[in-house]
Amino acid sequence: MTAPARYLSRPEVAERIGVKPDTLNRYLLPPADAQIGARQLGWLPATIDAWNAARPSRLRTQAERRKAAGMEPEQ
Repeated sequence: MTAPARYLSRPEVAERIGVKPDTLNRYLLPPADAQIGARQLGWLPATIDAWNAARPSRLRTQAERRKAAGMEPEQ
């Protein structure tokens, strides 16, 4: 028998990606994997990890962003 899925709450998502819970309001999170109760959403850790890995970083250069988007570098 497998263990039941463990879903992350908004505060747990914030902790996992290293931001404050209020900062999550600025992010477009992926669709929730589950609705836990009337107003509580939950995400699988794998969903958040994949979303966070694909999220643009402020540290990337413009050339790296263009390359990641499949665009030609500026001449």
